[in-house]
Order: sequence, then C-alpha cells, then structure tokens
Amino acid sequence: MSDELVLQPLDPACETVALLALLRAAPRGVKWSDIAVQVRFEGSAVNVLEQAQETKGGLFPDPAIDAAILQARVDLAAWQDAGLHLVTVLSAEYPVQLADVFDCPPFLFTRGQVIAEDRGLSVVGSRKCSPKGAAMARDAAQLLAERGLTVIAGLAEGIDAAAHREALAAGMRTVAVIGTGITRYYPASNRALQDEIAAKGLVISQFYPDQPPTKTTFPMRNGTMSGYGLATIVVEAGEHSGSRIQARDAADHGRPVILSSDVASSTTWGAVMANNPWVYVVHSHRELADAIDDVARNDSADALRSLGLVRA
Repeated sequence: MSDELVLQPLDPACETVALLALLRAAPRGVKWSDIAVQVRFEGSAVNVLEQAQETKGGLFPDPAIDAAILQARVDLAAWQDAGLHLVTVLSAEYPVQLADVFDCPPFLFTRGQVIAEDRGLSVVGSRKCSPKGAAMARDAAQLLAERGLTVIAGLAEGIDAAAHREALAAGMRTVAVIGTGITRYYPASNRALQDEIAAKGLVISQFYPDQPPTKTTFPMRNGTMSGYGLATIVVEAGEHSGSRIQARDAADHGRPVILSSDVASSTTWGAVMANNPWVYVVHSHRELADAIDDVARNDSADALRSLGLVRA
C-alpha cells in the first residue's frame, strides 16, 4: 500500500478522508445515513473503512476503496482551497440535535457561525403562501426570536423566506437548510437573502458543493431540518407538500409538530396527524406561543422515546 493510502485513526484529516471514501465506495443500497450512524458508533471512520477492506478482500485492499481514498484527498484539498467549511459527524461542531436522529447526514458544508448546541424550531410551509400564511410565519419567527430560539427554515420562497427575514429584522439567529450544494443559490431570487443569512446566521448543506436542485434533495433537506430543530411548525401546506414530508420526519425523529388549524382542517394528513399526542394544533397567537414555550421547556424527543412512540 502506498503512503498516501495509509490513514491514521483519530487524525482529523484522515478521518474526514476515510468518511468521504466510505461514502463514495458504498455499495448500492447502503444509505449515507447508515454510514454516518456506524461511524459515530465506532468513533472512527478510519476503523470502519479498515473493516470494510477486510470484509471485501482481507489483507488485499479493494481497488475501489483505494480509488475512493485518492479521490477523497483530491476533493478535500479542492474544497479547502475554495474556502469551504466541512463539518462531519465526528466533529465537535456537528449539531447535537441533528446527531441524535437515526438518519443524520454524514457531513455538512456550512457558511456562517456553527453552534453545536443550537436550540431552535423549524418554520415550514407553502412556497406560494397566502397573506395569512406569511403573517403566521412572521409571527412564529417573532415568538422564537423573543425567546432566544433560532429560526430554522429551508430558504424557499413563501413561508421560509418570510420566517428568515423576520428573524433577521429582529436581529436574531436564523439557519437556512438548503436543498442544493453550498456554492449554489436556489431560488435565484433569494440570493441576497442567502448571503445575509450566511453573514449573520448559518447556511448548511448536506450535499456536495456543486449539487443542483433535484426532486430528492429537497425531501432530504426537510429531514435534516426536522432533526436540527426541537420541533417543526407547519404554517401552511398542501396535501402533497414538502411540509407534509417534514412533519412525517419529525414524527420519526421524536420531535413535536405544531400545526396551524388551517393545515389540520384542510389536509387529510394534517387531520390524521392532529390526533397524535405529540402534535399541537394552534388556532391563535396565544396558542402558538404556548406550544413553543412547551416545546422549549421539555425534552420532548426523550419523552416520546420513553413511551415507545418513535424509533430508537
């Protein structure tokens, strides 16, 4: 084995290279989140990679893994030269809430201030929102800001943008979880907003830097938003919206969901979800404030796990 293929356990650079190599060499059907969980459990991507090599070829490394290691070194050097910041599941910077879910991303590219123990709630809803929906999104962001809680949203037009802008106007922290690579802007109309969030809060992406938007990246982004936050507030949503996906992910993550009464009454999935004990249906500003306060007071994820209502 050549020197450039030798990786030392617990060396940060080597661990990152090993993680990236594992992701590139993963067989079909193996999810990135499964690799992330295994790496976190072992505490070392290098050790997991060595185990993979032994499984495939004993003392003779699989050529595909060797190639993946070399490519990982090239990629990492290019990202560092470009000034991109990468946080892995082994990093002390990795968000604590997100690390707690079964489908956490193996890495995050970030722009802005990373706070490992960030406490916030997601605000999600329709891209083509009504004036009433936009007003509720701003209301939710104001309530979160007043309580020192981070406003998390997906940088989409409509509800997301309204929540982000309200947090910025209040001088409070907001986190944008985007459905593209960190070097891209989508939608283009939110380019200035994305840059402002990066300067004053945080933008994160779980994809390679140049990843374009696709039908799969946005549902994946919703899952990350759910895991990052203490809960999800669904302001306005349709029958088959991304907000529905995030509400479902929140249930799997053991995170409470706060539904507007409109969502609970106008969608089939909202009506069904509203019957669960971990869902708040809010009809007014006061009820929304009370629900946020309740979420902030309680470690709801642990409570739901203890009841056996969510995955371990």
